[in-house]
Amino acid sequence: MTTTITITGAGGQIGYALLFRIAAGDMLGPDEKVRLRLLEIPQGLGAAEGAALELQDGAFGLLEHVEVTDDPAVGFEGCDLALLVGARPRGPGMERADLLAANAGIFGPQGAAIAANAASGVRVTVVGNPANTNALIAAASADGVPSERFTALTRLDENRARAQLAQVLGARVGSVQRVPIWGNHSATQFPDVSHATVDGRPVSEALAAIVGDVPEWLENTFIPRVAKRGAEIIEVRGSSSVASAASATIDHVRDWVRGTEDWTSAGVVSRGEYGVPEGLISSFPVRSVAGEWQIVEGLELSEWARARVDASVAELVEEREAVRALGML
Repeated sequence: MTTTITITGAGGQIGYALLFRIAAGDMLGPDEKVRLRLLEIPQGLGAAEGAALELQDGAFGLLEHVEVTDDPAVGFEGCDLALLVGARPRGPGMERADLLAANAGIFGPQGAAIAANAASGVRVTVVGNPANTNALIAAASADGVPSERFTALTRLDENRARAQLAQVLGARVGSVQRVPIWGNHSATQFPDVSHATVDGRPVSEALAAIVGDVPEWLENTFIPRVAKRGAEIIEVRGSSSVASAASATIDHVRDWVRGTEDWTSAGVVSRGEYGVPEGLISSFPVRSVAGEWQIVEGLELSEWARARVDASVAELVEEREAVRALGML
């Protein structure tokens, strides 16, 4: 079997970091052949074509074909997985409404092209920011495609949260589980440790022995650092996080397709769970079962956690209304 994967913004840094790992089987496994479609704007075609040449030189046994195009109809033709990476970044003096409008002009047409050209079972992962609302725009424009097929990447935030906890606890990151991200992929996101475990033990108990005042540490150290990790990397590295974003994208898609054993995080369409308005694409604790994301229901939220979730969801509502005011929803 061969899976057709379309990557938008494929000539950019995240796209470049994704391509070779996908071709090596990191996303879908060592037995799944892949066909790659690299979709770019005209100015980015040269970079995407160069990446295609490198993919050829990599002699990947699982890679059947690579195609580079700036035509969305060609780029999404028959695609099973769409990774929407390319987005308009926020420029100097740009208001948030301007950013939303600019990205609506990208993700709206892409959603329509997916509906018209992609495979009937297409799964879409939006990486380009503002990811949640860009996913909402694409889904609204993809007539006939179930909204559940559109997701926003919040796995990077979860990976950052688990890594921070592991570092503080002196534990393997793989031993830290159940650290979901709620809400928006933005500074308002809420990385929730209330149900987290480390080697099966409650994280809150382990933290108390190290940081003392756990609520104070969560409020003033942990949550801000997770939310601002991207800015920290830019300051240290001189450019944005690329490899970690690509790795999280691979984690997200792999788990979506192949299933999960425990909770993870994804921006998925709400049906009213936890009071999140129906139709918003919000991050929740989720499981993947038989190729579908299922929100983990019945979790208790403290008053403090509830306020955090509500604040992030309120931002998502504001973004939705701003896009709606522009006539793009």
